[in-house]
Amino acid sequence: MGMSSRTNPKVAVLMGGPSAEREVSLSSGRECAAALVGEDFEVVELDAGPDLCARLANIKPDVVFNALHGRWGEDGCVQGLLEWMRIPYTHSGVLASALAMDKQRSKDVYQAEGLPVVPSVIVPRLEVIEAHVMEPPYVAKPNNEGSSVGIYIVHENANGPPQLSEDMPDQIMVEKYVAGRELTVTVMGDRALTVTEIMTDGGWYDYDAKYKPGGSWHVLPADVPPDIFDRCMDYALRAHVALGCRGVSRTDFRWDDGMGADGLFLLETNTQPGMTPTSLAPEQAAHLDMTFGQLCAWMVEDASCDR
Repeated sequence: MGMSSRTNPKVAVLMGGPSAEREVSLSSGRECAAALVGEDFEVVELDAGPDLCARLANIKPDVVFNALHGRWGEDGCVQGLLEWMRIPYTHSGVLASALAMDKQRSKDVYQAEGLPVVPSVIVPRLEVIEAHVMEPPYVAKPNNEGSSVGIYIVHENANGPPQLSEDMPDQIMVEKYVAGRELTVTVMGDRALTVTEIMTDGGWYDYDAKYKPGGSWHVLPADVPPDIFDRCMDYALRAHVALGCRGVSRTDFRWDDGMGADGLFLLETNTQPGMTPTSLAPEQAAHLDMTFGQLCAWMVEDASCDR
């Protein structure tokens, strides 16, 4: 990995940043920093701003633990900076991060790998507002934000197209809505961990369901037929490899259980999954008897440049 020979490596935990997911990132970062202190690492918490390069040069960390979510931290930008500075870092590298953050391009990679995806198109925001660009039901969402930011579900009997908020980007992904169950699989290195089913009262795993208390609950291992379980594990690992991911990733699925195996679709791969002890990825690691501290320590030990 190229860490210095000091007994306790100095780890800079990047968190916060300017994305729409700043608050979630701050939560992940603080939890990871505390866990790494508990594993005897020397830890510096760093809220990523425009002076990030200068602050890293001043801190001189052995490793950067990337706890950023959303744009800049998850899309290859900060990864490029860390490559330039030759500081080993966690999670995926520049190309995999950029690919996974762009939902359409990651779908192209999935399809080339023979993995099942939901039909979708990329359309200018104004066209989405003016008229249905796809027969309802469908979902409209940003092509390059994560964490269920800005998701609009247009139901079958909708009176008109979605009235998107002003802060939605110019290019929107419009995707066929698949009824069914939310499943997710964490990949750690070269291993898929398990399958979790995400249950919500509202029927959609949106931002509130992810991050507000009681918004969702998790069933792990998911109570699904063995062939669906095995397919999820296989597809998640294949998606991780096809995108070129490193460290920890998490791939989300939608499964229409009335269609059997034909109803299973990949939605997206998260290269920077949530990292609080109750987040999906750490929860799956805990199910396999790995503590949150051990998971964070593994990620630091796995860190490198040229990812």
